[in-house]
Amino acid sequence: MNPPPLEIVRPVPSGNDKIWSILSHLSAILGVGLVLPLVVYLAMKGDSTYVRDNAREALNFHLSLLIYGVCCIPLVFVMIGIPLLIIIGISSLILAIVAAVKASDGGCYRYPLTIRLIQ
Repeated sequence: MNPPPLEIVRPVPSGNDKIWSILSHLSAILGVGLVLPLVVYLAMKGDSTYVRDNAREALNFHLSLLIYGVCCIPLVFVMIGIPLLIIIGISSLILAIVAAVKASDGGCYRYPLTIRLIQ
């Protein structure tokens, strides 16, 4: 008989770790955008791998949004840029909320179509 598979046990993040992770994901909604995930990442990267991973994902996502938005600016003159900017804005709100819910459950959400600039 085969022994039962070993279960991977992940440490449950503390309350402060969850709060910083959730705030990193919701920073665009709160109006601080790129600044909060950068500060959280730099301040807590040595303390908690959970917060570091979530802040890094949020930072990469916000940097990607900035790049996508800048690329859409010339397209505004061709009239396709406005719908693209609206789609980027709505999808960023939805994905940030999904990531915050995932972070509150103790996980780390990997945003789709994100350029991984910070490893």
